Amino acid sequence: MFMSKKKWLMAGLVGLSALTLAACGNNKSSNSGTTKHVSMPETYSGSGKATTAGNNSTLRVAEVNDAPFAGISSPTLLTNAEDSDVFSPGGGDSLFNVTKNYKIIDGGLANLRLNRKAKTATITLRKNARWSNGAKVTAKDIEYPYEIIGNKKTASQQYSSDYAAIKGMAAYHAGKAKTISGITYPDGQKGRTATIHYTRMSPSMQYLGSSFLWQTVEPYEYYGKTPISKLAASPKVRKNPIFTGPYKLDKIVQGESTSWSPNSYYYGKKAQIKHITIQVVSSNNIVAAFKSKKYDFANGQQNIVMPSSQYPKLKTLKDYAEVGTPSMNYSYFGFNLGQMNTKTGLNEMNKNAKMANKNLRKAMMYAIDINQVSKKFGNGLTWRANVLIPPVFKNVYNSKAAGFPYNMKKAKSLLNKAGYKKHGKWRTDPKGKKLIIHFGAMQSSSATEATYQYYVQQWHKLGLNVKYTTGKPMEMNSFYSTIQKPKQDAIDIWNAAWSTSSEPTPTQIYGADAPYNYGHFATKKNTQLLNSLNNEKAWNAKYRAQQFKKWQQYMNDQAAYAPEEFNLSWTPVNTRVKGYSVTTEGTNEFWSNLSLTATNPK
Repeated sequence: MFMSKKKWLMAGLVGLSALTLAACGNNKSSNSGTTKHVSMPETYSGSGKATTAGNNSTLRVAEVNDAPFAGISSPTLLTNAEDSDVFSPGGGDSLFNVTKNYKIIDGGLANLRLNRKAKTATITLRKNARWSNGAKVTAKDIEYPYEIIGNKKTASQQYSSDYAAIKGMAAYHAGKAKTISGITYPDGQKGRTATIHYTRMSPSMQYLGSSFLWQTVEPYEYYGKTPISKLAASPKVRKNPIFTGPYKLDKIVQGESTSWSPNSYYYGKKAQIKHITIQVVSSNNIVAAFKSKKYDFANGQQNIVMPSSQYPKLKTLKDYAEVGTPSMNYSYFGFNLGQMNTKTGLNEMNKNAKMANKNLRKAMMYAIDINQVSKKFGNGLTWRANVLIPPVFKNVYNSKAAGFPYNMKKAKSLLNKAGYKKHGKWRTDPKGKKLIIHFGAMQSSSATEATYQYYVQQWHKLGLNVKYTTGKPMEMNSFYSTIQKPKQDAIDIWNAAWSTSSEPTPTQIYGADAPYNYGHFATKKNTQLLNSLNNEKAWNAKYRAQQFKKWQQYMNDQAAYAPEEFNLSWTPVNTRVKGYSVTTEGTNEFWSNLSLTATNPK
């Protein structure tokens, strides 16, 4: 999966009050989960010609986030989209070029050849492939991400059972082998070609972001003898990383900003702008920042996070144009159902877990009116999600699934039938014991936190005693350090969001052995359905789409994870910017396509 960008921050609904939200909607809400969506152009190019003075100035980019970025540059090791964003001028060390549908084609850092009969994927680097320090990119650099992902002591969270399709990966992952026998080097480790041998092939391998085929390189020689277990904390990852893209890193202010200049060793289109600065800006301050023309646009390309309720204010700004595209993000609710077995590497459900009863989980989802929240405050940029696959993946998205439209009557009925009886103000569990449910949410704008409070109030109306885990929303990094533990009971339900891969197979998020499966949901049926998405039959597109839709409906039936909202990825773009595009084609050249007509935002 393409760095499996996971957006840790839920986009804010600025300007809401808990009281307003608590009052919106009646007893039921429609099943559609849709409002009239705003349509925006996917490209923008300011009038006039780019100037030498403009290109010699600094492009100013906002990273909208309400916490510092972690600062992990390695695409194999990073776990949130903010890190991916702030290091994106370096190109993400991506191997492949793609079409508008993310299908891999020739012309990137490397070319790919799949052989279904031989069950191999052969990756060949271009002759002028170099790192930003001038070193050659080698076949070993293609292989090394697989070592990092599969290592038993790794900090990477990318491993899933799909990688076990590589010969020797299961033995390596279990610590029974020191190398991955199924990855070979036809012209040596310092050559240009690596061949991956599989026990089975997957149709997803044709696309960027496959959970069977990693898509970036890692600088093996540059990392030297740093153990994989210590790589994420090493200076060569956090302070002085090297890249293969159009820009090289000049400076990093930890958690706050990154600064860039052109990489003279880049194989592709040469960067036109001499300086780029990317700076973290909170969702509370982003409108004022654009009004004062402090930034040219917000970062994230197809996964930008902007407060949707501020759209009316931002779209009227002079000298800015709005650009957007359907996002691969979706927000969701997760439930703590068990633990990760650190010996086996498998998630295990606990039948006695507080949230083990799926009718309790479903009731909590039916009790909140996301339709009305999105309709009143999303301004056509957000809408209620009905499944765990965003509609941008139109070939496999299940548009017919209802999801969880608001229905308080149904919510109460589910709890009553499941034995959650009311004793005074609050319900008890089916055994008659006191029930307190701890809600984990991240600090954000005051408006987003008011949205959380609305959810809590609705659950209180349902008779459930729901409290914030720490008495209030948590700092983002603290929140994730909690739910990433193999076993924790501080958070029972949480609200967050994923920024998915460009290939929609969800095994790396919801698989039985997926570290990202924070709720530890693991059933035979789920594994069977996930496997069916990429089995031999799945080379038939109709069958594959059918299985995707079955999986989405199954996840709604289980409600271990429940969809919240889909959204449009959008940003204002200053009129001095030329060549801005959020289309998939030319993704590798996003940064080098940009140029400027003036020295400062107009």
